[in-house]
Amino acid sequence: MKNPLNKRFVRELKSDLGRYIVLFVFIVAMIAIVSGFQVAGNSMIKAYEESFEKYNIEDGNFELTAKADGELIDKIEENDVTIYENFYLEEETTLGTTLRIFKNREEVNRACLMSGKFPVADNEIAIDRIHAIKNELEIGDTITVSGKELKISGLVALTDYSALYQSPTDTMFDTKMFGVGVMTEEGFESIGDDRLHFSYSWRYEKRPVDDVEAKEMSDDLMESLLQCTMLENYIPAYSNQAIQFTGNDMGRDKLIFGVFLYLVVAIIAFIFAITTSNTITKESTVIGTLRASGYSKGELIRHYLAMPMLVTLIAALVGNILGYTLMEDFAADMYYNSYCLTTYEILWNAKAFVNTTVIPLVIMFLINFLILVRKFKLSPLRFIRRDLSRKKNKKAFKLNTKIGIMKRFRLRIIFQNMPNYITIVFGVLLANVIMIFGLAFPALLKNHSEKLADNMLSQYQYILKMPSETDNQSAEQFTAYSLKTLETRGFTEQVSLFGVVEDSKYIDVDFEENTVFISSAYSEKYDVQAGDTITLKEEFENKEYEFKVKGVYDYSIGIAVFMAEEELNTLFDYDEGYFNGYFSNEEITDIDDKLIATVITKDDMDKLSRQLMDSMGNMMGLFFAVGIVMFMLIIYLLSKIVIEKNSQSISMVKILGYDNKEITKLYIVTTAIVVIASLIITMPLLDSVMAVLLEYMFFMYSGWLTYYVPISQYVLVVVAGIVSYAVIAFL
Repeated sequence: MKNPLNKRFVRELKSDLGRYIVLFVFIVAMIAIVSGFQVAGNSMIKAYEESFEKYNIEDGNFELTAKADGELIDKIEENDVTIYENFYLEEETTLGTTLRIFKNREEVNRACLMSGKFPVADNEIAIDRIHAIKNELEIGDTITVSGKELKISGLVALTDYSALYQSPTDTMFDTKMFGVGVMTEEGFESIGDDRLHFSYSWRYEKRPVDDVEAKEMSDDLMESLLQCTMLENYIPAYSNQAIQFTGNDMGRDKLIFGVFLYLVVAIIAFIFAITTSNTITKESTVIGTLRASGYSKGELIRHYLAMPMLVTLIAALVGNILGYTLMEDFAADMYYNSYCLTTYEILWNAKAFVNTTVIPLVIMFLINFLILVRKFKLSPLRFIRRDLSRKKNKKAFKLNTKIGIMKRFRLRIIFQNMPNYITIVFGVLLANVIMIFGLAFPALLKNHSEKLADNMLSQYQYILKMPSETDNQSAEQFTAYSLKTLETRGFTEQVSLFGVVEDSKYIDVDFEENTVFISSAYSEKYDVQAGDTITLKEEFENKEYEFKVKGVYDYSIGIAVFMAEEELNTLFDYDEGYFNGYFSNEEITDIDDKLIATVITKDDMDKLSRQLMDSMGNMMGLFFAVGIVMFMLIIYLLSKIVIEKNSQSISMVKILGYDNKEITKLYIVTTAIVVIASLIITMPLLDSVMAVLLEYMFFMYSGWLTYYVPISQYVLVVVAGIVSYAVIAFL
C-alpha cells in the first residue's frame, strides 16, 4: 500500500510554488555555470594534450646565425632526431604590434584553422585568432607589415604558441601586442629575408617518458650541436612557456568554481532547512497526531526530506544539461579569451558530474537531515501541544517600558524570529563573500601594479646568455639561477635565486655565510620567517638544497631568494667571477642584443597585471552579479518566512486597527534593520574570510599578490546590499 503522505507532495508544491521555483532556478543556474566550466575545461585540456601528436608539436627548437646546409642537418639528425625548418620573420605592424610570421607549416607545429581559410595568395595572411580579437581585426581586414598590405584570409591557432609568449623568458604573454601568423611560401619570401630568423625545430625518434628524461636528451643534443655549430638560441619544449604555460595553467579555476558552488548549495540547503522547520512548526499538531497513530520518526523525516532532495536532483540534472550546452559555450569563450587553443570536442566527464550533482546532493541531504533529526527528537505530545521550544523558560524577555511601543514591538519580532534572522546574518555574509570576490581581484591587481615601480629591484633587469661587460656606470652584475619549491598543497613553483655582489647598491642586505634572505612574497605565501630553513630542488634533477633564512627582504612581486654571489657561484659550480645578469637604473646599450636573454622592466610587470585582468575580468563580473542575486534570494525567502511565521500576529495587529503602512514599518522595517546591521557588522569578518579565501585560491598560481581590498569596495558591497533590499522590500 502506498504511503498516504505522498499525496501531500503536490499540495506542498502548490502552496510554496514561488519559493520552490526561485530555489530551483538558482540551483540550476549555479550548477549550469560550474558544469559548463568543468566540462569546457576538461575537454580543452584533453584537446591540448592530444594536440602534441595530432599537430606534431616540436620537442624543441634552436636558432642559427645562417641557414644550415644539408651536411650539417644530416650530422645533427645522427642524434636520433628529425630536423624541420621553422624560419620566421618578426615585423612591426602599423597597429603598433609585433607579428611573428611563419610559412604555413605542414610537417611540424601544424596550425589549426579556426575560421576562414589558409592563405593561398602572396598578399594573404592567417593570424592568431585571439590576437585578432584583441586588436579588433576580422577576416577580410587588411594589415600593413613592413610596408606591405596583407589581407587576413583566416584565423588560426598555432599549436607551438598556445600562449603568446614573444620570448620564453617573458614574465607573461601579451595577446594584444604580440601575435603570430602564417603565409604562403611566396608571400613569406616577398616580405624580405634581411630579418630572417633561421630557426629549426626537432622531434625525437624515441619520445621521452617525462620531463626529466626530456632534459637529459635535450642536454645531450645541445652538446652535440655546440660541437658542430654556433647557437643563437636553444629552447627545449619542456621549458618553452609558449607551449607549456597553457597546460600548466588551465583547470586551476575549476577549484574556484567548485568552492563557489558548494558555498551556494550550503546556503540553499540552510534555506530549505529553515523553510522545512517553519512548515513543521505550522503542522506540528498534524505531525503529533501522525506520530501517535504509529508513524515513525524515520518515515516523517524521509517525507520532509523528499522535497528538498527532489528539487535539488532535478535542478542538478537540468543544470548539467544546460552546462553541456549553453554554459559550455560561455565557458569555452572565456578560455579562448586567454589562450590560443585549437578546436575541441565536448567530452562526458564523470568527475564533473560528481562535483556538480553528487556532492551538492550530499550537502543538501546532510544539512537537512541533521536539522530534521534534531527537530523530531521531541515527543508526539509536545508536537500536539505545539510545544516545540527546547527552552524551559518560556517567559518573555522583559523590555524597558521607557522604550517606545513601536521599538519594543520590533525587538519582540527580532527575538521571536531569532533563528531566521541569524540565518539572514549568515546568508548575508556568504553572499557578500561572493560579491566582494568579484570586486577584490581587480582592486588587488590595481594595487599590485601601483606598487611595482617602488618595489622593483631596479628599473632594468638584464638576464644574459653569457657574461658580457658594459661601461654603464649604473649597471651592477649578479648571478641568476632557478630552483623549484617542494610540493606544497599539491603545487610547486619556480624560485628565482639572485647572487648579489658585496655592498650592493640595489639589494641592501648584509649576507652571512650559509644564510640567505627571502622576498616578502616568499615569506607571506609559504609562511617562512627569519631563522627558518627552506628546501628547494632542481626542476629536472633529483637534487635538493637547504638554505638558512637570515631575514626577509621587502620584495613583494616575486618568489625570490637572495644570497652572496660568490656563494651562489660555488654552490652551482660556476667559475669564480661568473655572472649572467645586471641590475641597472639606466638602459644598457653597449651589449649585443644577441647576448641578452631577456630584459625585465616595469612594462613587463604591467603586462602581467593587464593580462590577468583581461583573462579573468569577465569571471569577476560574474561573481559580483551572482553575489547580488544570491543576496536578494536569501533576503526574499527568509523575509517571506518571517512574515508567514507571524501571520497570526499580523492578523491580530490588523484587528487592532493598524493599516498596511504601519504593519510594514513593524515587519519590513525590522527585517531591514537586521539586514543593514548584518551588512555592517559582518564586514570585519568578511575581510578575514576574504584574506584566507584568496590566499587559498591564488596559492595555486605562480608568484604572489599581497592581499589588499580598499574600504571603498566594502562600502560598495554595503550600498549594493541596501539597494537590493530596497528592491525586495518593494516587491
